Amino acid sequence: MFISVIETRDKISKDRHSIVISIVREIEGSMPTISDDFMKRMMGKTKQYCIVILKPGPHRHDEGADKIIWEHGRRNFALREEGLLSIVCPISESTLAGVGIFNASVEEVQTIMDEDPAVKAGVLLYETYMTRSFPGDSLP
Repeated sequence: MFISVIETRDKISKDRHSIVISIVREIEGSMPTISDDFMKRMMGKTKQYCIVILKPGPHRHDEGADKIIWEHGRRNFALREEGLLSIVCPISESTLAGVGIFNASVEEVQTIMDEDPAVKAGVLLYETYMTRSFPGDSLP
């Protein structure tokens, strides 16, 4: 019985993989052709942003940490309302805690993050990276 369950799981995984490969092949076959001129024109429209990678800090599992995370979330909503935090993505079941894309410089974001209640309490740690993207891009 145990072998049957494993064989069934493996078959489902292989079937799912085959379906994904078929979908990708269909999409690639119908993808538009992008010229060098188009790419150069579009690259000129990009803007600098700052990505924040959040990781659990040394006090993430301390008593009261969840309450601090709640206030961190409240602050994220305020930063969104101010137009500073364009995209915020909490991550669970990972060695990461979240990703945010800020409409600000790395220096400005470091100042913002240094005042974050979860960072100040050691519940979260952060790294910042400058990146570029297209203004107006959004999640579907």
